[in-house]
Amino acid sequence: MHKKNRENFIEQMDSGSVAIFVNAPAAMRNHDTEHIYNPDPNFYYLTGFEEPDSICVIAPDHPKHQYILFVLPKDEKAEIWNGKRAGVKDACTHYGADKAFPIGKFEEKIGRYLEGAERLYYTLGSDSHIDAKILDRFKRGVRSRIGTGKGIHTLIDPSPILSEMRLIKNEAELNRIRQAADITVAGHIAAMVAARPGMYEYELEAIVDATFRSSGANSTAFPTIVASGGNATTLHYTTNDCRIEDNTLVLIDAGAEYKRYCGDVTRTFPANGTFTDAQKEIYQLVLDAQYEIINTIRPGVSIDEPHQKSIELLTEGMLSLGLLKGKTKKLIKKEKYRQFYMYRVGHMIGLDVHDVNCVRDAAGEFKTFEPGMVITIEPGLYVAEGTKKVPTDYLGIGVRIEDDILVTESGCEVLTDAVPKEIDAIEELMEQR
Repeated sequence: MHKKNRENFIEQMDSGSVAIFVNAPAAMRNHDTEHIYNPDPNFYYLTGFEEPDSICVIAPDHPKHQYILFVLPKDEKAEIWNGKRAGVKDACTHYGADKAFPIGKFEEKIGRYLEGAERLYYTLGSDSHIDAKILDRFKRGVRSRIGTGKGIHTLIDPSPILSEMRLIKNEAELNRIRQAADITVAGHIAAMVAARPGMYEYELEAIVDATFRSSGANSTAFPTIVASGGNATTLHYTTNDCRIEDNTLVLIDAGAEYKRYCGDVTRTFPANGTFTDAQKEIYQLVLDAQYEIINTIRPGVSIDEPHQKSIELLTEGMLSLGLLKGKTKKLIKKEKYRQFYMYRVGHMIGLDVHDVNCVRDAAGEFKTFEPGMVITIEPGLYVAEGTKKVPTDYLGIGVRIEDDILVTESGCEVLTDAVPKEIDAIEELMEQR
């Protein structure tokens, strides 16, 4: 997978160019403990290498080494504390590098790969220490060009190329996304079956996260959201420390990460297993909207179409519930819906849970869906406590329903539809408790 990704990237590089990608050093959580490390997505996409403090050089015109890795060397004492390193040898044998060096040799060795290059692909901001070295090399190249006619004269951000590549998932990526989706499904179902009034939100969080890990996930794709009652009207609520009250809804937004690829699902369900009438009204409106929005997704349709459809459907729904008053078109024009629906209806998903988002062309127009894209669809309505001039039965109700959608040749596939979302199906599942 990674070799093919490199080959595709090289095809899009300008002639006479070299690319450099950086995995930053590990960040310290406290004086002797590191945060869990996540490699730079573009670095991982091209190499499959996950260790911190490493550099990838792609030099298509070099006579011997087109793919070079600079990595942390083997160190018996360090590995006792922080785990095995690939080291220089395995960087070649396991990760396919034509040549590898210890990371400390970067400044000494990089010159041989920049020799004769005119353009350098590099994303500033990856690592301030390496940024300084790259900018120094660039300045030297510019000065050299003045005197000799040779040297680097252009610095190019490779992110647009890689964002375009990552927008369409290949089969290997889709296999990982499917696995992440299946694990995500298992976590949500486990939480629904376990939920009861009187539990604390963090207890459901623990069930979700434990199910992910026991099902083969590397980690969660993002901090798990378990929001009961009025907490569900806070979109990124992650405190998860409230007691779950009877007759309230529980909103869980959670996703598993499997081999660096992410799932992302939201379900909203009644804590006691039975929706109240008011909860049903808002929930069914959001569910009906989600079905209609998903039906718009197919190749050739604007990527913006699902969002525009969500605004139209949810605004009409807000009118029917008495949350808004007026004419649909005027309310949409004035964005009155944003009081209860504040975000775009979906996002790309892949190596990042909010994956690269190059969804507009050079003219600023939205692109159209293509097979291999994976997107979430997550309409919602959020009626915060204390909202004025709305039916009181709806106060404190937040509903979001989210699934992961693969664009196919003929339409789309819902990868996470095994998590119940019909009212009857949710209540039937929760009867199993």
